[in-house]
Amino acid sequence: MTIDTVPAAPSPETLSRESHPADRRDSGALAVRLRGVAKSFDRQSVLQGVDLDIPSGQFVAIVGRSGCGKSTLLRLIAGLETPTAGEIVVGNGARLDATAVRLMFQEPRLLPWARIGANVEVGLTGRPVGRNAKNLALETLASVGLAERAGEWPSVLSGGQKQRIALARALVSHPGLLALDEPLGALDALTRIEMQDLIERVWMAQGFTSVLVTHDVTEAVALADRVVVLHGGRIAEDVSVDLSRPRRRGDAAAAAIEGHVLDRLLDERGSRRRGGAAVAGCVGER
Repeated sequence: MTIDTVPAAPSPETLSRESHPADRRDSGALAVRLRGVAKSFDRQSVLQGVDLDIPSGQFVAIVGRSGCGKSTLLRLIAGLETPTAGEIVVGNGARLDATAVRLMFQEPRLLPWARIGANVEVGLTGRPVGRNAKNLALETLASVGLAERAGEWPSVLSGGQKQRIALARALVSHPGLLALDEPLGALDALTRIEMQDLIERVWMAQGFTSVLVTHDVTEAVALADRVVVLHGGRIAEDVSVDLSRPRRRGDAAAAAIEGHVLDRLLDERGSRRRGGAAVAGCVGER
């Protein structure tokens, strides 16, 4: 098994509260506002009356049981779906640049016929960079610790390295909003932790707004400023994660927050067993 290594983390002083990206308004981070958002597919309701505010530069994680609308909510925020009802405003409401919002998927989706550097350059599509594309790609590869692999083919990379390339592709255009749809779910435990650390470091450095969908409550608490619990197509709870960075795994305060979120998710499962129709709205794998 290949274990990826990434550059050493900055010191706690570097990642202190004073350096939180939400305080750097020149970063281009985008705020998000949802009001009364609903989404249906083939007359089946997936989301109902969702109200959510995400300040610019904040990191929000969305958790919930399978099929209760997490990925649909993320795709709505990223502009890949249109709400059936309600309003979504990203930024100041003006038409966004094509590269302002990026989405990172669970699978890397690299182009097998293109070298690694060229795969990262794909993230610049829609941005007029001209001859600077290669330099921007190399700089972003350096930020994920893989600058020396730019001339190689994706087929020689491990799973964790491929996801780091996918992250570089998403970040090369310096988006104001990065949406992450369970991007680490297929990785082994150690590589997943390293990728979590990498995502946190890059987010702290660039200051973009980030929205993560994950089934892993520990991951949500490790990365996010807030954990939004989605249930039955609605927001059941919005939990603040007021912990300093970088966060220590096994920290008692983090464990308490994880326990609270898990209790809420398990309570929902109990309600399903007891009430049946009380949780109508969880459908398929949306």
